[in-house]
This record gives sequence, C-alpha cells and structure tokens, in this order.
Amino acid sequence: MSSVQPTGALTLEEARAVQVSLQEPVRPGLSDAELDEVEKRFGFRFSADHRTFLAAGVPIGDRWPDWRCGDPAQLRKRLDWPVDGVLYDVEHNAFWLPDWGMRPIDLSDALAVARRHLAEVPQLVPVCGHRYLPAIAGSTGYPVLSVYQTDIIVYGNDLRDYLAHEFGGEPVESNTAPLLEIPFWSGLIE
Repeated sequence: MSSVQPTGALTLEEARAVQVSLQEPVRPGLSDAELDEVEKRFGFRFSADHRTFLAAGVPIGDRWPDWRCGDPAQLRKRLDWPVDGVLYDVEHNAFWLPDWGMRPIDLSDALAVARRHLAEVPQLVPVCGHRYLPAIAGSTGYPVLSVYQTDIIVYGNDLRDYLAHEFGGEPVESNTAPLLEIPFWSGLIE
C-alpha cells in the first residue's frame, strides 16, 4: 500500500487495491442506487471516501458490515453501537459532559437528557469491527475512530490511512495537520 497517495479523496483504484490485500472475501461493489437505498433505509449518508470504498467492493466476514445482504437488525445494532456505548457509560460509569448541564439525579432523567443531546451528534457508520467514520455526506478526510463506549481513539487520520494501518501494516500517518473535528466525538478522543 505504500503507493497510496497521502492526501485527497480515496480513489476507486486505491480502494480496489486495498481490498485485494484484505485477505477476506470481497463481493462486487455497491452501485450508486444501492448506496442511496442503504442511506435511505438507515437514515444516514456515507462520507465520500466510504462510498468510494464500498463502490469498489463489499468486504464480507464477521467484522465487515454487509450493506447488500446483511441482516437489517444487525446493521441497525452496529449503527446504534456508538450512542448505545455512551448511554451505557452514562448509566454505569457516571459519564456526563458539562455541556449537558447539571446531571439529573434520577437515572432515567439523566439518560433522557443524554439521548436528546446524542440525537444531535453526527451518526457514526461502521467500517470494520468497531472502527467508524462519521456520516457526513460528501466529506473526505475525517478520522476513522475506534469506538468502545466513551473510549474513543483515532485508528487512522482518514480512511486511506486507516486501511494502510489496519490491513497494510503501515503506521498511522504522522501528520502535523490537525485532524478534522467531528462534533462531540472528537471531544472524547483520548
């Protein structure tokens, strides 16, 4: 993967080259109509790089969301995972952000307040396992986040960097430019 360009939008050719190196089965890519249908069905928009990656091919296996043939309930569960993890920490680990105001004493009230705030944050869309990209239509260059409850770390400065790091054995790019900020989620990055 060292021939991958360090900047700019992910190209279809780069995505196909990465998918060959995955050592996992890859089905034919999703058409624009199929991608649009997934977005409509689940109520989010893929980032431009994520759309390109899925147009090149759809990796299959336990870690990869199968947007063409996957169980809709399982896909919904994966989409809900980041917010559900934050709510878990609100309930079990006393997580609370100052921006949310005073934490209500009653747990059900605290969860309701947290849900209201979380309904306003960008949706995170699974790439592989618990690695996520924000659902910001037409965007490129957002970091890929590893999400486990409120334990959020950057797993790639963008989708290209994540793929090189996770599947090509290359280190995460040492880029001095600041990461693009993802409202709410970037504030949880450790």
